[in-house]
Amino acid sequence: MNSDDDKPYEALQNGARQRKPDGTPETASEYGSVVIQEVKLKKEVGLIGGISLIVGTIIGSGIFISPKGVLSMTGSVGLSLIVWAGSGVLALLGSLCYSELGTLIRKSGGEYAYLMEAFGPIPAFLYAWNSVIVIRPSSIAIICLTFAEYVTTFFPNCGTPQIPMKIVAAAAIVTLMIVNSLSVKVAAKVQILFTAAKLIALGIIIVGGIVRLAQGHTTQFDNSFDGTTKSPSIIALAFYQALWAYDGWNNLNYVTEELDKPEKNLPRANIIGVALVTVVYIFTNISYLTAMSAAELLDSNAVAVTWGDQVLQSAAVILPIAVLFSTYGSANGTVFSGGRVVYVAGREGHLPELLSFVHVRLLTPMPSIIFTCCIALIMIGISNIGTLVDFFSFTAWLFYGSTVASLLVMRYTKRNEKRVIKLPIVIPILFLLCAIYLVIAPIVEDPQIQFLYAAIFVVGGLLFYFPLVHFKLVSVDKLTMYIQMLMEIAPSQYMPDD
Repeated sequence: MNSDDDKPYEALQNGARQRKPDGTPETASEYGSVVIQEVKLKKEVGLIGGISLIVGTIIGSGIFISPKGVLSMTGSVGLSLIVWAGSGVLALLGSLCYSELGTLIRKSGGEYAYLMEAFGPIPAFLYAWNSVIVIRPSSIAIICLTFAEYVTTFFPNCGTPQIPMKIVAAAAIVTLMIVNSLSVKVAAKVQILFTAAKLIALGIIIVGGIVRLAQGHTTQFDNSFDGTTKSPSIIALAFYQALWAYDGWNNLNYVTEELDKPEKNLPRANIIGVALVTVVYIFTNISYLTAMSAAELLDSNAVAVTWGDQVLQSAAVILPIAVLFSTYGSANGTVFSGGRVVYVAGREGHLPELLSFVHVRLLTPMPSIIFTCCIALIMIGISNIGTLVDFFSFTAWLFYGSTVASLLVMRYTKRNEKRVIKLPIVIPILFLLCAIYLVIAPIVEDPQIQFLYAAIFVVGGLLFYFPLVHFKLVSVDKLTMYIQMLMEIAPSQYMPDD
């Protein structure tokens, strides 16, 4: 017979696993004095938190360090600004499509949830496989390494640069893991704080640019289309470069179940967030060009620092600090949203069920966050991580296109369901055509064997899908039970909004 001290663990284990005849959990399980309520994620992300998640994840270090890729490809200031604006419009079209999807399918997980609903388990699993193992963790690792690079510049006597840099990056990941595991509300507040900080820094750059324009520093905008490239493929690749600066416009759809009033706040946050970033990006690029020539911008390795040295002078130290805030906030948003893909995939049985469990008191998807951050820590040790992401990046637009295709499919399969938003059909079709081209363009322009390796990796996920997911040949129930008791976590069932 078990002692009284064992009852909380029995309650946690047995209560969490109780199911009704239809397979759904009981609303509560009582064992003596211990009551285990139904465990589900709480709606603790409001409109401001949603906007902060989008803006804070999109704006990382790129706009501060080196926006020269678009300028070098377009060949002119005028066309480069058009590409920045056009990329913002395309991101906005994508966010509109995702708003319709997110208000129709109110599950977290973003692309995973929509692909599952429209096309079934295999495409959804391949997305989860690609995102969980490579894209999300490597993005977290790269952002934190950039953060660490700026931190170590304040300590020039640290020794070999790579060692302290990786230690700082690892510490940043662990900190983010702890914050996101302990409280959704605190993680959302951290996101709001760091988003506000980076917008203030960019606001300083924008205001400085407006002042310089008023002072007559407009030389770079005279004959601004001189030298414009005539190659359609090069222009397309310039869009590709700018669109990666907008990547993150879809992140709020990963946390739909934690968003308060998603039918209102999801589309509002998506539209406001992407529109705000577009305006900030355009005016920041204009400001850079009021302080330096196009040639100087192309020669600079950290454009914001160069701008600060010329405009702010002794106060230019503000900008490296702004990069720290920007990268840390972007990493927080990526951890916050990336863990939800793991969480939903675990709940659907495409990853171990343990990864879909939620802490019974904190109500956070702790196992999925820890799993994502642990892979990110491993990624820090990969020397060519940037190259790895480059060759997998085209798959992101493959899945973006597939997701919007799922919207078109569900216009037919769910044609009788009530929609909060119903876009004109031309919008998803236009976005889908752009996504198809962005998948093909880098392969046609610069075909490399690594693209084939990336495609094989994605399809290779089927080697795990059939034995582990479809046939369930491996059981980890006993391990799950022990970890469940150790971490105080329990299964979480999706409950649709009333």
